[in-house]
Amino acid sequence: MDWFSGVNEIWGYVLVFLLAAAPWLEVFLVVPLGIIAGLSPVPVALLGFAGNFIPLILITFLFQKWTEWRAKRRGTTVEEQMHSRKRSRAKRIWDRFGMPGLALLAPAIVGTDIATILALSFGSPKKSVLIWMTISLAIWTVLLAYGTVYGLFFIDFFRG
Repeated sequence: MDWFSGVNEIWGYVLVFLLAAAPWLEVFLVVPLGIIAGLSPVPVALLGFAGNFIPLILITFLFQKWTEWRAKRRGTTVEEQMHSRKRSRAKRIWDRFGMPGLALLAPAIVGTDIATILALSFGSPKKSVLIWMTISLAIWTVLLAYGTVYGLFFIDFFRG
């Protein structure tokens, strides 16, 4: 009977991993929610990181094929496709801070998936994008996990 007591917790961790891999949810939402839901912070952070890292790898290595396919399908050039408000905001970050700035700031603004796509569309080498986005994802994951744990601690402390 004790084996079944941990089943819901296991599914919680599976859900953290899957939701972190989903576009738009990412670690910014999943890590705090997992910790608030009562799951252990370290596994939540690790699974959130891993879940968000897998799409980064896929995007990095499939981006060129995707842009060529999309341009051919639409009959436009890649440059003509890349005009939007999010892209222009990321381009300003890019012009001011370069790849490190985009990697560290853009995930909070547009998400890691879109930040990766934008970095690649600006012509950054795949290796550089993957390294900087991984560093950024690790930093944001740790900050979010610590912030949530200590934020909950302070809320409990002030409640008495």
